[in-house]
Amino acid sequence: MRTIKLGTSGLDVPVIAVGCMRINSLEKNEAERFVQASLEQGANFFDHADIYGAGACEEIFADAIHMNDSVRENIILQSKCGIRPAQGMFDFSKEHILASVDGILSRLRTDYLDILLLHRPDTLVEPEEVAEAFDLLARSGKVRHFGVSNQNPTQIQLLQKYVKQPLVANQLQLSITNATMISSGFNVNMANDSAVNRDGGILDFCRLHDITIQPWSPFQYGFFEGVFLGSDKFPELNRVIDELAAKYEVSATTIAMAWLLRHPARMQPVTGTMNIERLTDCIKASHVELTREEWYAIFRAAGNVLP
Repeated sequence: MRTIKLGTSGLDVPVIAVGCMRINSLEKNEAERFVQASLEQGANFFDHADIYGAGACEEIFADAIHMNDSVRENIILQSKCGIRPAQGMFDFSKEHILASVDGILSRLRTDYLDILLLHRPDTLVEPEEVAEAFDLLARSGKVRHFGVSNQNPTQIQLLQKYVKQPLVANQLQLSITNATMISSGFNVNMANDSAVNRDGGILDFCRLHDITIQPWSPFQYGFFEGVFLGSDKFPELNRVIDELAAKYEVSATTIAMAWLLRHPARMQPVTGTMNIERLTDCIKASHVELTREEWYAIFRAAGNVLP
């Protein structure tokens, strides 16, 4: 699979990351087949979070991949912390970050994470505490690189004022139908809803600061309302995607993923499927480069109006 540099980390990573949020929906033998199929196709970057399956997803993954030192050398592991659903809060305290990482490492049966992301912004964050936690994790070798998820430019800048390590990734919701971070850039100084800047210009900020955007839910519309592919809510979008799928002799899934990869921000989308065939279709997108005309045709077909 084609690779990109992850931010300023120096890591060469597959352009498609394998999201493991739903791996707990698989039986043991299914999980083993899914992980093996991923590796066989060069998809060796696995995205986790301590809240996925209340921690069970990390344990299931470690079992499925038969984790040992040899296996660990050939994969890239990313996990996230900071959401505490049982307490109904977010927590970027030093104590919680350190405890979370220890739990993650134990469940994944590894000594280190390649990347740790802070999951959702904690408005009570004390950035000095985050810096202390990151320093301890870096010095101990438990975490090699750091990033964030769902954060805007000023939140990142506040952290980076204190955190010594570069923040190399920002995981953000982005799909053809959830593309306000793109559409607002077309509508600068316009008196319409599309001109509303909802994220502080995070797309350009990440490009300026060499932070890799990792789109999550790349096939969803709304907030987990459903998948736009094949949906009767998006007839024109599906018509255009299906025509391009026929042209390139790939699936609609491949074209939808290729739309994200065509953006020059050099993003790394995170899949959510546990279906091997759909994962394969996602991976095929790394070898499909849409033309400028095709990219814009998809964008307009999703209901976006160019000013």
